[in-house]
Amino acid sequence: MADAPTLTERRATPDVVAFLRRYAALTGLIALLIFNFLVTPHFLSLQTLNVNLTQVATIVIVSVGMTLVIATGGIDLSVGSLMAIAGALAPLIFLSPFGVAHPTLGDMLAFVVPIGVAGLLGGFNGWFITRFQVQPIVGTLVMFIAGRGIGQVVTNGNLQVFHNPTFQFIGLGRVFGVPFQVIVMLVLVAVAAWALKRTLFGRHILAVGGNERAARLAGVPVARVKRWVYAISGLCAGIAGLVVISINSSSDANLVGLGMELDAIAAVAVGGTPFTGGQASVVGSLIGALLIQLLRYTLLANGVPDAAALVVKGAIIAGAVWSQQRARSA
Repeated sequence: MADAPTLTERRATPDVVAFLRRYAALTGLIALLIFNFLVTPHFLSLQTLNVNLTQVATIVIVSVGMTLVIATGGIDLSVGSLMAIAGALAPLIFLSPFGVAHPTLGDMLAFVVPIGVAGLLGGFNGWFITRFQVQPIVGTLVMFIAGRGIGQVVTNGNLQVFHNPTFQFIGLGRVFGVPFQVIVMLVLVAVAAWALKRTLFGRHILAVGGNERAARLAGVPVARVKRWVYAISGLCAGIAGLVVISINSSSDANLVGLGMELDAIAAVAVGGTPFTGGQASVVGSLIGALLIQLLRYTLLANGVPDAAALVVKGAIIAGAVWSQQRARSA
């Protein structure tokens, strides 16, 4: 007759399960890296690394803001439309007579103004949600619909084609061989992760998401915190919009940022940030985005159609949500 498991052995199994559940995205990412290293040809090439990082950079940039919003118990459906607005405004500035006559100032304004406008519109989302006490999904749906229309109106629905090496450095430039957009992505992740853990604002974000009523009674400026996180989400969307149009050398308000809100939400979910708020992991969102991108690359590199990759992506998101529910009920 087999000996009964000791107390240490009984504890070890739940500990392993808890570890895998907590770090599921990281575990999955490592497993995919090992699989590709063994199976996928040319996986370790610098070109493959650059392709995957540049394709995931804009998703991660948007996910930084989305993580903060979700940490307060909210959601932001407007990020794709804000990307379209920023992408529409930038060429209008540096292609204008003023921008052509003063190229340096025009390029600077083409960076600052669109990102600022996206941030202000994100702040409007926060104001609308807090002022009228509407659900975030409804409050940001307004900008989701109207924002892309604004981008089409300011460009008359026209495709804007351009060649501006200075402006396009944000999407095509490299620093010591590293794509500049990847550097921007890593800086934003690092700053947001630090702010969440080390600043009063970060603690306020988690307090609002954990228990809004208790946070208000404790003196946390709940409305102000929410407005700021939506403004930050807008700023991140604006940056991502400029990266996208600089890579494409063109701006189309019908297409820039299309579906980005879903990709960002998926990255946050897979990264382990619960939709109930009160917890957040910006680094987890980075890992989640990398996992989704690498999975898509793996399937395509091994002959699986992109349509099937989308089905697998949906299954991963469902699994991430299920894992969060199990973790909360444990």
